[in-house]
Amino acid sequence: MAEISASIETAEHRWMRGWIERDRKLLKQATARSFRFVVAASKPVLLDRSSLIDAAPDQFGCSGYRFGNIYCRRHGGVALFATQAELEMTLEGRAWSGTFWLQDMWKKSAMSRKWQLTERALSRTEDDERVAGAIRSLQLWR
Repeated sequence: MAEISASIETAEHRWMRGWIERDRKLLKQATARSFRFVVAASKPVLLDRSSLIDAAPDQFGCSGYRFGNIYCRRHGGVALFATQAELEMTLEGRAWSGTFWLQDMWKKSAMSRKWQLTERALSRTEDDERVAGAIRSLQLWR
């Protein structure tokens, strides 16, 4: 399990550096054609691969990030990566930064057999610790 975690974490950092450096070629290589980016909002919003790569240089940028505790798990031919992340982003020229929950799904491409990002979900984190405590109290394995 440690091997998959290291591979996916490396792929995550590579993808994030590509976003920060506005490297369209890297983003295209590391992102599956079927990629979807789901942003939590009152009505969730989707970006496909072409839209994200086109927006990355100027309209939807990232200038810094830091991952918190990482959860990584393989499910057959896909891997799930999830973390709390501090993101420094801009959206249409305005700062959009803070603590987010980031969840990604990676799949090996059929051609190159390299991991590619296929799905990303981004949402704000819950600040009320009572919520986490209430959820923990439901855990049967305690």
